Amino acid sequence: MTSNLFSYSKPKVIQALRYHFVSRPEIKIIMVLINLLAIGSAALYFFKQISPLAFLIMSFLWFLLMIMYWFVLPQVIYKQSATFKDSFRAVLGKEQFAIENNNGHKSWDWSSFTTWMESPHFFHLYFNSRSFFIIPKNAFEGDEELEARKILVEKIKKLK
Repeated sequence: MTSNLFSYSKPKVIQALRYHFVSRPEIKIIMVLINLLAIGSAALYFFKQISPLAFLIMSFLWFLLMIMYWFVLPQVIYKQSATFKDSFRAVLGKEQFAIENNNGHKSWDWSSFTTWMESPHFFHLYFNSRSFFIIPKNAFEGDEELEARKILVEKIKKLK
């Protein structure tokens, strides 16, 4: 199955990168801990157990973390990757997944992928927890998106 030629939309890629970060277990743990610390510091401040400065520092750390994961990291990754500025065609074969463009092509056996995930606009194919490739869903017309999803379910374990 071959997709249409596709290119990446910056706002959609930024959103997909946010999904990637929020789906990582280590990021989830950090976010929960920082939120618990922020709530704890607010409660301690309310009961006058800590100074306003301690509460402000905790609030600043919370804002800093959220800004980093939600805005800064996706922008940095988008700017560093030349992939998002090119056009591709995806080929979902029986034995391999391949991408191709005017400059050439690259293929991987399905066993090269550890998991996959679906976000509103993309299929995320993971080589490992930090390295992945995203395919826009709009690269597939009509029922082809369902067929692509079926192939991914069959060939790669889905990320929980």
